[in-house]
Amino acid sequence: MTRQQAQPERPAADLWTVDGVPMSSRFLLGTAGYPSPHTLRDAIEAAGTQVVTVGLKRAMARTDGGGGDNGFMTIVREALAQQGARLLPNTAGCRTARDAVTLAHMAREMYDTRWIKLEVVGDEHTLQPDPAELLVAAHALVRDGFVVWPYCTDDLVTCRRLLDAGCAVLMPWGAPIGSGQGLLNPWALRTLRERLPDATLIVDAGLGAPSHAAQAMEMGFDAVLLNSAVAQARDPVRMATAFRHAVEAGRGGWQAGVMARQDFAVASTPVGGQPFLLGEAAR
Repeated sequence: MTRQQAQPERPAADLWTVDGVPMSSRFLLGTAGYPSPHTLRDAIEAAGTQVVTVGLKRAMARTDGGGGDNGFMTIVREALAQQGARLLPNTAGCRTARDAVTLAHMAREMYDTRWIKLEVVGDEHTLQPDPAELLVAAHALVRDGFVVWPYCTDDLVTCRRLLDAGCAVLMPWGAPIGSGQGLLNPWALRTLRERLPDATLIVDAGLGAPSHAAQAMEMGFDAVLLNSAVAQARDPVRMATAFRHAVEAGRGGWQAGVMARQDFAVASTPVGGQPFLLGEAAR
């Protein structure tokens, strides 16, 4: 066998696609709450992300509040350009479908993208999405030509309605935003994956540790999106790196096939009923 023949074949690129755009990174990153714009830039690079979200209300508040945005958007755009990543504006802070639709149109004008992460909150304590307002806004935005990424709960019926409305992906929560509790209802998420096998599913919100991201990916989700777990870490850049590795490990586990759980022990070493001796005793 020649040396060339001995080389292992390279695995096919593990890409996923939204709106015809292929992506290799399955780690989406938010941009709020970092100690500084430069830390955010370094975290984006460490994450290797290809999709970065930004809250339009937050960006506008900084710009309108005097003193500019401290270079926030300039640094975000530079980081995106360096990595060939895309901006995903979101409607965070909206409480009605009308507000979300209006903000989405403003985002399209400001950032020249028809991608929009749709958020319509219905409860102030949990920041849980309002399914009724979410559906109204989704229908309107799809009709207006947007590629809609709705942040939703793990309710199967609501998710089906959002897909029927024409949403490109679904973004069910793992836990309330910023709580860091991980996947509170793995059964519901597993059911979503099983019942919607062709949908692009991204776990969004509530992840606090890299192990949470790995768990979501091992369940077959297409990607994860998080913000606070990285932004509030003692070392955000290092945490971004840890999440990147966790996402890759979880994806690899899903592809390799995680073994089924069992309620009883199964010996890993087969025993044929005959004793065998090791070392000198066997001679």
